[in-house]
Amino acid sequence: MIRVLVADDQALVRGGLAAMLDAQEDMEVVGEAEDGGAAVDAALALRPDVVLMDVRMPHVDGIEATRRLSAHPGAPHVLVLTTFDLDEYVYESLRAGAAGFLLKDAPPDRLADAVRTVAAGESLLAPAVTRRLVERFVSRPAPETARRETFAELTERELEVVGLVARGLSNADIAGELFLSEATVKTHLTHILSKLAVRDRVQVVVLAYESGLVEPGAGLPG
Repeated sequence: MIRVLVADDQALVRGGLAAMLDAQEDMEVVGEAEDGGAAVDAALALRPDVVLMDVRMPHVDGIEATRRLSAHPGAPHVLVLTTFDLDEYVYESLRAGAAGFLLKDAPPDRLADAVRTVAAGESLLAPAVTRRLVERFVSRPAPETARRETFAELTERELEVVGLVARGLSNADIAGELFLSEATVKTHLTHILSKLAVRDRVQVVVLAYESGLVEPGAGLPG
């Protein structure tokens, strides 16, 4: 059973999201929160698997709440909810540690699938939306020296995996692209996360763009 916490400052929205998720056989909404501060407190107390986190909330917004949660070992996965797919805060929420984001007008089955995806430890970043985000918020690649320093410990194969993750490919897609097994891809990702000292593949994507390893608009699908 996937345990979910819903954080949104609008009671009707919270109730609607909770009702949709509670209707799923494999999910249970364990709590609700009306702002980011309450979301952090509830998440630490209730230990959900996933937090649905609205970005724009009073007092403590979703970005700061995500950042606070990410600082705790074993923190739940955060799925950011936004009204617009180019919300100026979405990129910052990904940097803060969110596992992905979803539009509030997504259909119920899409919402449920998104929760399952992040609960399983995968990221939820549609390639086309990823491209638009990085092109808007990553102004220029870092100098070549900074790129070398950031990824100095990675092997050539690991760098290939990073590039494909940044393009939005799933583990299965990467395995097919590189003629590897999914288990091998997962092993590479584990080593990459450890070497880069990041939490998940979303952070790998952010770092890849910010360092200039992958340039905005280069080779992205969608």
